[in-house]
Amino acid sequence: MMQTGNTRVVISGAGLFTPAESVSNHELVESFNAWVDHYNAEHADAIAAGEMEPKGHSNVEFIEKASGIKSRFVMNKAGIVDPMRMMPRLEPRSNEEPSVMCEIGVAAAKQAMEQANVTADDIDAVLVAASNMERAYPAMAIEVQAELGIKGFAFDMNVACSSATFGIQQAYDMVVSGNARRVLMVNPEICTGHLNFRDRDSHFIFGDVATAVVIESAEHCRSDHAFEILDTKLQTIYSNNIRNNFGFLNRATEEGVGQVDKLFVQEGRKVFREVCPAVAEQITQQLAKMDIEPDSLKRIWLHQANKNMNELIAKKVLGREPSDEESPTILDEYANTSSAGSVIAFKKYNEDFEPGDLGVLSSFGAGYSIGSIVLKRI
Repeated sequence: MMQTGNTRVVISGAGLFTPAESVSNHELVESFNAWVDHYNAEHADAIAAGEMEPKGHSNVEFIEKASGIKSRFVMNKAGIVDPMRMMPRLEPRSNEEPSVMCEIGVAAAKQAMEQANVTADDIDAVLVAASNMERAYPAMAIEVQAELGIKGFAFDMNVACSSATFGIQQAYDMVVSGNARRVLMVNPEICTGHLNFRDRDSHFIFGDVATAVVIESAEHCRSDHAFEILDTKLQTIYSNNIRNNFGFLNRATEEGVGQVDKLFVQEGRKVFREVCPAVAEQITQQLAKMDIEPDSLKRIWLHQANKNMNELIAKKVLGREPSDEESPTILDEYANTSSAGSVIAFKKYNEDFEPGDLGVLSSFGAGYSIGSIVLKRI
């Protein structure tokens, strides 16, 4: 959606919360292989009789070659690397305490608000956009709103890994329509909570993080480092190749409780083959519609799921091999942080932009869903 009328909309601030703990590939593989050895020993008779297949070891070289990931930040390390648990352990909180997603979302939001030079009184709406919510209701966004002392309205939305770009579109529309002067869009992602750490093909994929951006009209912007939203484009195509069947109806079909499909599952090769060309085509068509030559882009901030995917998409868009500066990578340190990944890349790699420089912020994932935002430093 290209801007119409006189309202110019900008991203005026971005924030990032990074957990204190990190798990390296070596630590993750050591834990996984210890579990594999225990599993195979426990089922040795059935495996010997051909009734069960033995589990295979993971290895660091495979992980780095397949994904580009070297480590990931996590909310709880001890539970993840314990071979007898292999999931995070988060202490229960009372209803009177801030929830975990709220806490990390607020931390990122405060950074974004500081960079935008705004206070709670300046914001009219809060949007929490993430791939999973800690609970069904009250909305996480309303809790974040309350913690920050913001008046107005708030709601949650979920478009999996594309939640942030879709959230930016929603915020953009609110500002253009006059329903909000400024919108705070927050992406708290505790992805280790829905990752199957006992699946060799995916146990290394995700990490935890929270990001946030402030979106407002250029007329009211107080930031000295703002980016105008020149155009937004969203697309969804139904696919089962990335799926998570966890939900409130699981208890009504108890046969499925505890099954692997209640966590993240994907057909990785199909995703790579189908999503990469679709993302590249969307960005290419969007730029062509705006009469922007791909070579005039200073940077493409892509969803941080897989280094090989990003290299292919950037190459298709630019028509050549991208430099590290043109398509920066943060997944080596953060892993896949779902909707937050492209915002992390944007946050960490935009300080060198001069007025007039152009970039594209893009995310893609389950749905399938694809979002791309064309930005100009003002």
